[in-house]
Amino acid sequence: METEARMVRVYLSESDRGIKRLLKVLHDEIGVCGVTVTRGIEGYGSSGVVHAASLLDLSTDLPVILEFFDEPEKVRRAIERITDFVAPGHVVSWPVVLERD
Repeated sequence: METEARMVRVYLSESDRGIKRLLKVLHDEIGVCGVTVTRGIEGYGSSGVVHAASLLDLSTDLPVILEFFDEPEKVRRAIERITDFVAPGHVVSWPVVLERD
């Protein structure tokens, strides 16, 4: 059985102070299916400044990607709510199909 859903990716950095609050909103208020937060090893944003992890440099501003998926209506509510925590243009979403038995 296939179910339509939406996948969301939120681009953040370790220096963003609202990550914990963002997770709390997605878990406690919206109740999305699940969230994965991934720490990048290198990246850059609109400033063009490259942030990278290395043995010589203990960067505290590495890229962070937060991903989640759920039914389209719940994702719409989540995106509306998380815009308070995320800079404009840092949230992307696309349709996906959930494979269920």
